[in-house]
Amino acid sequence: MTDDARGRLRQRIDSDPDSVARDLFKLVLSIIELVRQLMEAQALRRVDQGDLSDDQVEALGLGLQRLEEAMEELKSRYGLTTADLNLDLGPLGTLLSDNP
Repeated sequence: MTDDARGRLRQRIDSDPDSVARDLFKLVLSIIELVRQLMEAQALRRVDQGDLSDDQVEALGLGLQRLEEAMEELKSRYGLTTADLNLDLGPLGTLLSDNP
């Protein structure tokens, strides 16, 4: 193993616990944001198709709004932005939609 590889491995192992916790929280929020965006897209499709009653549309909109507010609060609490949550998946592109 080269000295450079050892140094990178040591850096991974000697990671700051606060940094590890923040990165884990960032990953969890990224997944939640992805699911939120998928739910929102599905809800819009169902509304466009006319599958929902007015009460269902209202309840769905309120639920999505509350989820978005909770996400904004959590991102603010941990100093994260939506861009921070948009993980780069290499050749697959980024995790989140360009228009959240």
